[in-house]
Amino acid sequence: MKFSQKNKAQNTQEKSVAMPLGRINYILILIGSGLIAASFAMMYLERSVDGVFALFISPVLLIAAYVGIAFAILYRPKQKG
Repeated sequence: MKFSQKNKAQNTQEKSVAMPLGRINYILILIGSGLIAASFAMMYLERSVDGVFALFISPVLLIAAYVGIAFAILYRPKQKG
C-alpha cells in the first residue's frame, strides 16, 4: 500500500515541473523564424545575385534574426518578489 502512495506522490511531483521556456520565448522564436523566412524570400524574389536585397538588406536581417532567436532561448523574465 505504501508503495502505491509513493508512486502517486512522485507522479504529481513530476507533473508540476515548469516548462523551460515561457510564452514570450516562443513568441520571440516565432518572430525570428518569420524574419529568417522573409529574408530568404526577399532574396529569392529579387532573382539577382548582385541586387540590393541579396547583398545588403537580407544578410543584416538574417544576422539579426539568428541573434534574436539566441536571445529568445536564453531570455528569462525577472522573478517577482
